[in-house]
Parts: sequence; structure tokens; C-alpha cells
Amino acid sequence: MDINGRFWEIDVIRGLAILMMVTYHLLFDLAYFGVFQLDLQSNFLLIFARATAFIFIFLVGVSLSLSYSRARNQEKTNLFQKYFKRGVKIFILGLLITLATLLFIPQDFIIFGILHFIGIAIIFQYPFLNKKYLNLVLGIVYIILGFIITQFTVNYPWLLWLGLKPSVFITVDYFPLLPWLGVVSLGLFTGKILYKDYKRRYRLPDLSRNYLTRSFSYIGRHSLLIYLIHQPILILALYLLGVLDLGNLFYFMNP
Repeated sequence: MDINGRFWEIDVIRGLAILMMVTYHLLFDLAYFGVFQLDLQSNFLLIFARATAFIFIFLVGVSLSLSYSRARNQEKTNLFQKYFKRGVKIFILGLLITLATLLFIPQDFIIFGILHFIGIAIIFQYPFLNKKYLNLVLGIVYIILGFIITQFTVNYPWLLWLGLKPSVFITVDYFPLLPWLGVVSLGLFTGKILYKDYKRRYRLPDLSRNYLTRSFSYIGRHSLLIYLIHQPILILALYLLGVLDLGNLFYFMNP
């Protein structure tokens, strides 16, 4: 644990996931805006994108477990209100992302992306924050159900949040409750095992003062802010470097 009472290894892994996300989104931008011909559905890039999402969402579960244990140890009350407010805040940020993408890339705008998912997941998982093996079972069940419902399509968009998609559905970011809620549940289970009562239950050398560790930890502690601002920064950087032409940019945004 570092001087701020945080487990530095969690922040480091989250920081790594954020850097992986930024790297993938850079490649995505280069392909989306026609700078390079990249197959984003190739085995490597698809696995890289899914691994990034898995790590990030898994850590949502671990972090929820840690947060709940810490709050219980401090005998805080109104915990549901705390997590409800946090979930609503993140979901509203997701709605702002929806609005921004609807304005700039209306043909591919985000309906239920990762922030929408995390916001709902925080609220939905509240009754299970103090459970252990139930989260392991639920995690497996959610993931299996997620793979099952991907085999079906519907004629309406009202269950996109759950994982049921229309036959024609295009978006640049999509994280339905199934199967991804299962990844959060597995994170809750892991947090309960490895950090029971907000104490590390395994041996780990103290690298919290290492420069590289501190750098990744800093990124991990500011993951939400980085997620919100990284795409505008990437696009601006590509334009300033002369890689992206404004004419092409506006064409792809409004074909």
C-alpha cells in the first residue's frame, strides 16, 4: 500500500490498461479517418482491444471490492447512496459522450459505451459488493449468457444495453451488460480473495516509490479524466503533425 492508502499495483495495472487503450484508439483513428489501411478486426488488434477492455473492466470490480471494504472498515453509512451517485455520475458522462459522437460521427455514434456500462454496473453490483463465491458463479453465468445472446438479433434497439442487437447496428464503442457484467463480478470475487478487509493477502515487493511505478500509478489514478480527453487530444495531435487533413476529417465526420 502506498502513502495515500492505495494499493499501488492496482493503479499500475489500470495505468497500463489506459495506455493500451490510448494506443488502440490511435490506431483506430488512423484507420477510421483513412490515414492508413488497418484491419481493426485482425486477430492481433481484436485480441489487443478485448484484452484492454477486459483488464479495465475487471479492475472496476476489484476497485469496487476495495472501496466497499475500506468504507466498511471506516464504518461509513449510506453506502448505497455513495455508489448510486458514483454510478449516475459516470453514466451521465457516458451520455455526454453519446451527444458528442452524435454531433461529430452521427453514422457511428455511441449508444451504450464503456462509461454507460460502468455507471450501470456500479449501481447494479451494489447488493453483491460483500459477496465472494456468489460473484464467481454470477461472473461465469453472465459471461455464458452474453455469448448465448450474441447468437440472436432483434428488430428493435431497446435491449442494446443488455446485449441484444438489431441485425444492422454500427457503433464505435459498445459494452452491454452481458457479458461484461460477468467481468466485473470476477473482479469483485478476486478483490474479495486478494484484498480481504482492505489488506493485501499476498506478498509483493514494495515498488511504490519506483519512478516507473509512480508514473503508471499516476496515470491509473486519473484514468477517467484521460479517457474523456484523450480522443480530442489524439485528433488534434494528428492534425498538428500534418497526418490528418481537416477536409478529410470533416468528410469522415459528415459523409
